[in-house]
Amino acid sequence: MQWNLEQIRLFVSVAEGQSFSSAARRLNRAQSAVSTSIAMLEADLGVTLFERSSGRQPRLTAAGGTLLEEAREVLRQCQRLEGRALGLVRGEEVRLRLAQDEAMPYQPVLDSLEALAKAFPLLEVQLASGAQGDVARKLLERRADLGLLFHHEQMPEALERQRLGTIEMVTVCGVGHPLAGVAHVDRRELARHRQLLMAPQDSRYPGGEQLSPSIWRTDSFYTMAELLMRNLGWAWLPRHVVQYPTYQNQLVELSSDWTPPPLVVELVCRRDEALGPAALWLADCFAEHLKAIG
Repeated sequence: MQWNLEQIRLFVSVAEGQSFSSAARRLNRAQSAVSTSIAMLEADLGVTLFERSSGRQPRLTAAGGTLLEEAREVLRQCQRLEGRALGLVRGEEVRLRLAQDEAMPYQPVLDSLEALAKAFPLLEVQLASGAQGDVARKLLERRADLGLLFHHEQMPEALERQRLGTIEMVTVCGVGHPLAGVAHVDRRELARHRQLLMAPQDSRYPGGEQLSPSIWRTDSFYTMAELLMRNLGWAWLPRHVVQYPTYQNQLVELSSDWTPPPLVVELVCRRDEALGPAALWLADCFAEHLKAIG
């Protein structure tokens, strides 16, 4: 087989844009050159990738649909290779920009940063915290090198993630809430009271299931805890948020017949930028400290 990466890029571009002409414009190629490259790729692979009808947009064949994700993975591997090479050229980082979800357990983060300062004393560190979605946005905009966030399904394709550990979720309300005095609550009882949920609705965080017809939404677990302290509903929160000193004796953990699965903590970075030794060291260190609180 004599196919090349340029043909793979064109295949993916045409498939995603459903147009030979738009792919040609986007990649600054002549449309005839794009069509020829795709035809050569089909000949090399021995399959037809697109159905072509006069005046209609090209549609993937069954074979084309099967090979599309494989082609995307080839391009992702190329990004990783280029990123690794760049990391080797750069050597140890001069600066590390870390972005984290604001509800990340603070003790493992602080302990890890303290250890990082000893292991890499000349390293400049920039630490940013944000609500849901901010971490991924900073990475995409190249305003952060490394991200710590909770797993959710809507992760941009340009980012690569690695599981580090989990955080337990618990059912809670304020001390003055009617549920606070109930020995055990089931789903029917929870549904009678306002439920606080993470926003936006399509985030698919663990604990995103709506039980009550009455809901409020927020993009911050800490804002949610503040609302709970005012007895404005019940919610599922990470245990370390409930144990935050500000909320001690203000929130009540409820005994319930169901709680969400744990939050999965992930390390996130760009596919096309390899992590340097300090970032890799910090990731391992944080994973160890996260296990300690589990």
